[in-house]
Amino acid sequence: MVKIVSVAEMRAIEQAADAAGLSYAQMMDKAGRALADRVLDLLAGRPTTRIAVLVGPGNNGGDALVGGRLIATESDHQVSFYLSKPRDESDPNFAAVRQAELFVADASNDQRYRVLKNLIASSDIIIDGLLGIGFRPPIEGEMEKFMRAVREVLNAARRETPHGTYQTPDNPATFSGSSPYVIAVDCPSGLDCDSGALDVATLPADETITFAAVKRGLVTFPGAAAVGTLHVADIGLPENLPSRDAVPLDMPTGADIRARLPALPPDANKGTFGKTMIVAGSLNYTGAAALAAGAAYRVGSGLVTVGAPQPIIPILAGHVPEATWLLLPHDMGVLAEGAAAVLREELNGYSALLLGPGWGREDVTRDFLCALLTPESKQQAARYIGFAPLATSVQDTSNTETPLLPPLVIDADGLNLLSQVDDWPTLLPAGTILTPHPGEMSRLTGLDRDQVQANRIDIAIEKARVWNCIVVLKGAHTVIAAPDGRAAVLPFVEPALATAGTGDVLAGAIVGLLGQGLAPFDAALVGGYVHGLAGKYAARRLKSARSVTAGDVLAALPEALNAVENAV
Repeated sequence: MVKIVSVAEMRAIEQAADAAGLSYAQMMDKAGRALADRVLDLLAGRPTTRIAVLVGPGNNGGDALVGGRLIATESDHQVSFYLSKPRDESDPNFAAVRQAELFVADASNDQRYRVLKNLIASSDIIIDGLLGIGFRPPIEGEMEKFMRAVREVLNAARRETPHGTYQTPDNPATFSGSSPYVIAVDCPSGLDCDSGALDVATLPADETITFAAVKRGLVTFPGAAAVGTLHVADIGLPENLPSRDAVPLDMPTGADIRARLPALPPDANKGTFGKTMIVAGSLNYTGAAALAAGAAYRVGSGLVTVGAPQPIIPILAGHVPEATWLLLPHDMGVLAEGAAAVLREELNGYSALLLGPGWGREDVTRDFLCALLTPESKQQAARYIGFAPLATSVQDTSNTETPLLPPLVIDADGLNLLSQVDDWPTLLPAGTILTPHPGEMSRLTGLDRDQVQANRIDIAIEKARVWNCIVVLKGAHTVIAAPDGRAAVLPFVEPALATAGTGDVLAGAIVGLLGQGLAPFDAALVGGYVHGLAGKYAARRLKSARSVTAGDVLAALPEALNAVENAV
């Protein structure tokens, strides 16, 4: 997996690499090489293109100098350099640009930024090498004026900046050549690479080429919206760097997900792929059960049983003909407390259990959830206190402990009802997977939604540890955290998934993978990745993210799985 690091962690990794024999100069050469390779690939087969390289005073500017020079010397593209501050002629990378006789201008000799503005306006590609990962807002002084001048020209010439996405073989960045296309070196200038904060003068990128590891600010909003398509370039760091290997936060690639997929043995039968129980739906929310069950089947579950209030099963049965059905006691079409005993009697042999989609928030359903999660002996003891001696109650119930639940996923209204229960984490089996969106996470934590969104990664990691659960904090760049400190941020920002029912598809995919024997963290990781990729494919097929429904995402799961199975 690709590491996601703070700026301090990245500095420590670079220092360790330097101590191990990969010098800072070599790292800069490799970063420039990666930048040049990406631009040359982007322009392959295109006629001569005009490229403006904006060079800042630090190492970020050095990367840009190397990359721009390589593009110029290895192609017919017209490359010009503009320095925000004069560069020391003894700088070997700047000297190499001079030796190649490439056009260089600098701000100190450019009255009212006339050369800069003309250069930006006449270029097809802008390489932003102005401010690096050490920047902290605000931008001040001459640099603020400089970047404001760049923004002024870009805003007049370019299209609206796309939302941040992650580069995959099936989701390449696009360059139309119709307006300046901005490529950020390591990070967009003006973005805080720790917090994701943006200065008002930030240069939003169409794509960002970051080096060795993803910086936290690139996947944290609002900064993530300025990143464009994100590439992570290898700069040849040595193996076995403790400062890198100790970083617990990762971003998975398609190859990482492929390695975690359940095996498909040639002599398999449906029992090989697990039995999944999905308890979902109510009279007002019938579709959730069908979406979750369909997703569990699409990711390979051998058998899916849907436990639901009896009145909605005739409505659902025709939509998921492969499912089997468990009729559960209800109260006016919602699950009632008595359903817990019925469900427990049927759970023997099931390898995973999903609770919550489409339940509604009625008190009787909350009572069902509590009854299901509370072992029967504890329920009996609680009833007897005050009516019989405590010793008698313990003696009478010591042999009535109910079997453990299968590996568990709780989603949607299951989470909302759980948040109403005192000390709810103590009721959950270790390793339970919780899949909250920000609003549900707010109710579970007692934090307001803005607090959750402002610190998604650290909150998910902390709560996974405290609750002893796997936390899947949904949203743009979904965060998945385990109690042992492992965590991952998914590489997807997909507006197509911001519609009702897509969470039911995600929960069904996760429980279907859990039922096939994946460890809880891996089931959440694989399910989340495949679900995010399916959202992209659904939007592509419909040619509009606005038009995607949860059913479209469900239908795209096979395509997403195929892409993962063939990832390299």
